Amino acid sequence: MDFITSLVLILNIISALAVIVLVLMQHGKGADMGAAFGSGSAGSVFGASGSANFLSRSTAAAAAVFFVTCMALVLLTAPKTSKNDLGVMSGAKPAAEVASPAAGQKIPD
Repeated sequence: MDFITSLVLILNIISALAVIVLVLMQHGKGADMGAAFGSGSAGSVFGASGSANFLSRSTAAAAAVFFVTCMALVLLTAPKTSKNDLGVMSGAKPAAEVASPAAGQKIPD
């Protein structure tokens, strides 16, 4: 594995862990940040309304980095193929010619 692929893989793992942590830090629709940090949400770490905005934007940014690094890993690790490659059908052998039944013969069910 070359240096660029290793760097993208490390960035992918870090962004995946960041998405997991940021999603777990967010609260549900019925809960507020006050339940997580103590009393009222006005005295919370991110302020009264800043927590949802900060966490959701951070989650979106980490998810975008994760998807970009996933696509980069696919492009970096894909085997190099020729133009005439048929993909999964490249190793398929042509089917043998099937003789049609003679006139009057019954075709088995």
